[in-house]
Amino acid sequence: MTPRIIESALCLILVAACSNEKDVFAQNAPEAAEPGMTTGMAALQSDAPAGEYKLDKAHASLVFTVSHLGLSDYTARFTGWDAILQFEPDNPETMQVRAEIDPRSLETHYPGDDLDFNATIAGEDWLDAGAFPQMRFQSTGVEQTGPAAATLTGDLTLHGVTQPVTMDVEFNGGYAGNAMDPAGSRIGFSAHGALKRSDFGVSLGVPEPGSSMGVSDRVMFEIEAEFTRGAQQD
Repeated sequence: MTPRIIESALCLILVAACSNEKDVFAQNAPEAAEPGMTTGMAALQSDAPAGEYKLDKAHASLVFTVSHLGLSDYTARFTGWDAILQFEPDNPETMQVRAEIDPRSLETHYPGDDLDFNATIAGEDWLDAGAFPQMRFQSTGVEQTGPAAATLTGDLTLHGVTQPVTMDVEFNGGYAGNAMDPAGSRIGFSAHGALKRSDFGVSLGVPEPGSSMGVSDRVMFEIEAEFTRGAQQD
């Protein structure tokens, strides 16, 4: 089950998902722009300005799942993570995102009090958070796959190993400001992907070839993230 934590690290790259969204922002742009009409990000359901946006931790989640014995998908999450997005709606390909995750913030929702399962997974046999207290993600590129969708790539450092990761990202829109939102400008993204924990040196419990007895090497993750930019910055 612990492998899931690794997946969530990948999630963090989610936040990364927000990284280089290229044309992903052309979400609701008209098929043919009328004369004088702005296209691209400005034509979206968003008028959020360019600039540095910070993760709204109250509206963000980093969840991962891993197959347990081939019988169910075990789910866990990381609660201690942060991200910064350089938002450039007019030049989406130049956008950058970086994120950091605290492996000790893992929540496995173990039901009993006979074992600190969170600590077990964060321990030496799995994440080894004592030796590697931080997971990091830095975006490296994006490829548009649809009107509001893109493939995000980046470098994920987990368990002391850095490997490239890829995730599918969707831009959900945003706004420049709202009388009901004191945070100022706000934008939102959804992302999902997968990684192999063994690529990062975490292979305990990986089933033998042809078997499902153990915890899968494949870790799937999902990220939901809103980012805000204070009104005083505009």
